[in-house]
Amino acid sequence: MKQGESIRTLGPETWPFSVEMLPNDAYLVGGSVRDALLERQSPYLDLDFVLPGYAIKIAKQIADRYKAGFVVLDDERKIARVVFPHATVDFAKQEGMTLETDLQRRDFTINAIAYHPTTGQIVDPLKGREDLQTRTIRMISPTNLADDPLRLLRGYRQAAQLGFTLEAQTQAAIRQLAPLLRQVAAERVNTELWYLLNCRGGSSHLVAAWEDGLLRYWLPDATKDSLTILTRIDEAVMQLAEKWPQLGEEFLLDLRATLRISGYLGIAKLVCLLPLEPGLAQSQLMRLKLSRVEAKAAIQVIKSWELIQQQPELTDWTVRSHYFLFRQVGSLFPSLAAIALASGISLEALGNAVERYLDPEDLAAHPKVLITGTDLISELGIPAGPQIKEILNQIQLATVEGEISTREEAMALADKIRQSIR
Repeated sequence: MKQGESIRTLGPETWPFSVEMLPNDAYLVGGSVRDALLERQSPYLDLDFVLPGYAIKIAKQIADRYKAGFVVLDDERKIARVVFPHATVDFAKQEGMTLETDLQRRDFTINAIAYHPTTGQIVDPLKGREDLQTRTIRMISPTNLADDPLRLLRGYRQAAQLGFTLEAQTQAAIRQLAPLLRQVAAERVNTELWYLLNCRGGSSHLVAAWEDGLLRYWLPDATKDSLTILTRIDEAVMQLAEKWPQLGEEFLLDLRATLRISGYLGIAKLVCLLPLEPGLAQSQLMRLKLSRVEAKAAIQVIKSWELIQQQPELTDWTVRSHYFLFRQVGSLFPSLAAIALASGISLEALGNAVERYLDPEDLAAHPKVLITGTDLISELGIPAGPQIKEILNQIQLATVEGEISTREEAMALADKIRQSIR
C-alpha cells in the first residue's frame, strides 16, 4: 500500500542516529508524518518526537554521542533540538497523561497524527488522514488556535504549501481570532509570513490571509488594486519563465547565501502588500522586524516600480532610461518584472529590459567600472567629496552610451569634466 511505503521512509534507517537511543514510547508526530502520508519528500530531514518524559535528557545524549548541535528550545515545556548536517530532530515532553491528549492540543487535524517508527502503529484520534485525503485544513478547536495565535497564519501557509483548502468553520474561527495575531512577536510573524510569501502558487492564500484580517495590523496599506496584482504574481512568474527560461530559473533560487534574501518571488509579493511610498513602507518593514537586507530589497523594488510608472511606455525607453532603472533595482530585477507583468505591462513591452538583464555584457544592466574614486583622487588630485560622485556618474553614463570604452578614455573625460565644474 502506497501510504504504508511512504511512512516507512520515516523509519529508523533514514535517521542520523540509532533507534536504540529512543525509549519504546517515543512517537513521531507533526509535519514529518503528514508529509510522509502525502508522499512529499525533502532532502532535509525534519523530525519531531514526543515522549512521556526525559525529552531533554535523551536529546542531549543523542547530541553528545553523534557530536551534533544541541539547544534547549523551551526548558519549561521540556523541548530540545538536535541539529545534524542534513537533519533537525526535535524532542518534546508529551503534553498531558497520554499521547492522545497531546495530539488533541495541536493546531490542525493533519498535524495531529502520530507514528511509531518501529511497530508502524499510526495513532490518529482526530481523523487527520481523512482530511489529508480531502485536502482539508481543519482546526482541532478555536481554543487551540488562540493558545498560540501564530497558528492562525500557519493555517494559510500550510494550505498554500500543500495546495489544501481551509475548512469553512476553521476559516470563520480564524477571522474571529485574527486580532490576536498582533500579540505575537514580530520575528515569529515575519518568519511565517516569509514562508507564505515564497510559496509558489500561494498568492490566493496570501490575499485571503490579508482579507481575513491576519495581516492588516502589520501591513495595513494594501489596496484592492495591489491585492489584484498580488493574485496575478504566480501566473506572471510562469509567463516570464515560459518566455525566458533563464529568468524562470532565477525565481527558483534560494538567495540567502548570495543576496541574503529568501527569493525573488517573496520580495515581489511583499511589495504588493506595502505602500508605494518608501518612507511608509520602511516603517512597516521595521515594525515587522525584517532584516536590513530584506527591507532594503523591498524598498529598491518600490523605487524602481515608481520609475516605471513615471514612464510606462517601456518600448520607448532609451539606453539611459534603462541604465537608471537597473541602477535602482540592481539584481532584484526579476521581482520587478513579475510585478510589472502582473500589473498589466505586456511581455513585449518588458522584452528589452529582460534581454538586457539576461545579457551579462549589456552595459545598461551590467555597467563596467573603468575607473574608481580612488583613481580620481590619486591620479587627478581631485579631493574626496560630492564632486567625485558626480564625475563617476557622468563617466558611467558615457560608458553605457558607448562614448568611451577604455580606462584611458575615462580618465581623459574625467579630467575634462573636472575642469568644467570648477
